[in-house]
Amino acid sequence: MKNILIIIICFIVTINLQAQENTENFSEKVQSLDSTLETLYGVISGEKGEERNWELFKFLFKPEAKLIASGKNKEGVFNARYMSPDEYITASGKWLIENGFYEKEIHRTVDTFGNITQVFSTYESFKSKTDKKPFMRGINSIQLLNDGKRWWVINIYWTQETQENQIPKEYLPKQ
Repeated sequence: MKNILIIIICFIVTINLQAQENTENFSEKVQSLDSTLETLYGVISGEKGEERNWELFKFLFKPEAKLIASGKNKEGVFNARYMSPDEYITASGKWLIENGFYEKEIHRTVDTFGNITQVFSTYESFKSKTDKKPFMRGINSIQLLNDGKRWWVINIYWTQETQENQIPKEYLPKQ
């Protein structure tokens, strides 16, 4: 019985140390606004069949954070779909791996007041890193918090570009 207890304690300590090491490794990725956004885009991107690092993805978000997709439904009415990071993984994770998906930021506007920042991040989406033409574009509205130690994603609210809803010039790269 004593040996089993020692094995269980060693196992728990090992798991905690591994989690702590991962957190420390991930901490570098949220030290600046740029590194946080680069990590956000990078962690969902990958070739067909390539697993994503969902632990890193979840590390970016403050508890209770939301990912909010918006667009028209079949009846032509604009809606918003609210998801936690875990719900996003459940809803989109399999599709990202089965189809390949790269999201690339092409323009950014940033507004900061105190410890809060709002980023309008224009993106292009590709099925593969080698694709030349995006299959989709849109804007991510990303709200972040800097708690003095790191950056946290509070919300990501996005919509895709459509024929009726073109991305305005001020949110595209200068030609």
